[in-house]
Amino acid sequence: MSPRAGTTPVFELRARKRGPGDLVVEVFELPSVATPGLREPRYVGGLHGRNLALVEHRLLKQLKGAGLDVTSLKTGEARRARLDEDRALRLALGFRVLAPMRSRENMRSCADGIDAMGKEEAAYWLGMALHRKHPRRVLNALRVLLIEPKGRG
Repeated sequence: MSPRAGTTPVFELRARKRGPGDLVVEVFELPSVATPGLREPRYVGGLHGRNLALVEHRLLKQLKGAGLDVTSLKTGEARRARLDEDRALRLALGFRVLAPMRSRENMRSCADGIDAMGKEEAAYWLGMALHRKHPRRVLNALRVLLIEPKGRG
């Protein structure tokens, strides 16, 4: 066991297929020594439907790196996999930022920006989104920072 075992939060990715072309991917934080106030798994972020389809190729690469293959899921089937903290932070933040968006270009800009973030920056933004009174404002501010203005190409 590594010296840091038990000192980092534990995350789990859950994927399930609700129907043909309807995949749901969610990140949960699990109770651990690092999170003593957590008694049951806590939903951190998720994505499904059209917005998931738009970034599915990026997600599949990250999931493959985590050892989870969701391409072979059958309707009604679900899979779970543990995620390292860095990957979980980026996925959950991406899910929360992209969920309400509609513009493909803006979604791509946000996804690129989140992929380029360091672990500390992603943790900061996700923490702000999880623990603030008005998380939509925090997520909107992040979207504004990540989306390239049209006049500056």
